Amino acid sequence: MSEDTGNWCLIESDPGVFTGLIKGIGVNGVQVEEIYSIDRETLEDLKPVHGLIFLFKWEGRDPAAALGSTAPIEYENQDVFFAQQVITNACATQAILSILLNSPTIDLGEELTNFKSFVSDFPAELKGHAISNSDLVRSVHNSFSRSDPFVNEMHDPSSKEKEDLFHFIAYTPVNGNLYELDGLQEGPRNHGPCPGDSWLDKVGPIIQARMAQYAGGEIRFNLMAVVDDRIKVYEEKQKSYEAQLTTLQEKEGPEAGSWLKGEIENLKQDITKEEEKRLKQQRENKLRRHNFVPLIYELLKGLAQEGKLEGLVEEGRTRAKAELESARQRKAAAAAAAAGGGGLASEDMDMYDD
Repeated sequence: MSEDTGNWCLIESDPGVFTGLIKGIGVNGVQVEEIYSIDRETLEDLKPVHGLIFLFKWEGRDPAAALGSTAPIEYENQDVFFAQQVITNACATQAILSILLNSPTIDLGEELTNFKSFVSDFPAELKGHAISNSDLVRSVHNSFSRSDPFVNEMHDPSSKEKEDLFHFIAYTPVNGNLYELDGLQEGPRNHGPCPGDSWLDKVGPIIQARMAQYAGGEIRFNLMAVVDDRIKVYEEKQKSYEAQLTTLQEKEGPEAGSWLKGEIENLKQDITKEEEKRLKQQRENKLRRHNFVPLIYELLKGLAQEGKLEGLVEEGRTRAKAELESARQRKAAAAAAAAGGGGLASEDMDMYDD
């Protein structure tokens, strides 16, 4: 493995980042949506759902053993694309690929289609090395690196404080069975039959059981779904409703179909909202890459020259103390709430992997 192979950066757990990553590797017609509940109604609104990406705190143990899971690992199942993770910081990208490369309906694009064909007979470890050596996947992954020149300088290698590590895994149906795909395991874990889309009912309790293994104060979980392009979904529904409306009005006159007219207007609004969301995500992705240090330096320099910097620093310290106290109170409240049942945290966080 070349030295450059190891240069995989940390990227944020964010649906805009993951959608951009998917598009960057040439996959068409899908996007990533963050979800805050795993009830059937929430997932029903997003159908078709190709898979779920779950982020949790990694504690250096076999998660299935901790859960007392009876779901077996399938070591020699050639029908499931499974790659072991052999490079750090790549767990989110591997979770995404695990869903994409196991879907029979997603348009993978030329590059990923050729990649899947090339590695189809590889064992899991070699598949992992193939991903880590893919110039396309690595370069797109690294294109979402934050421009932060202080990351390395601020890290104290002698610090005894343990840094929390986070890990991504995927859940997706393959050939009528629900699989858990975790690159740190030896193979795909089969959670049993799930005909049709019944896997959406099956996966919820599995994720909730995993969350329940953590202490009550742990709320740092994140769940995202790989779904069809929402604009295309809305446009297809709009076209169908418009055809129904035309047929109805031809029979009953131009005043007929008030319900269909309302649904068409709602879909137009949904399309507009989705377009605005995508523009926001594109802007945020650009900001993540931008280096703001020169701007900050000039601002601080100007404030110092005007004699305003010292007062603002003191004000900032006072505000920081107040925010720390507020955060402490929120954490205590969250711990109390979590004691009564698991929940998903929607906060953005970097992904870390062992």
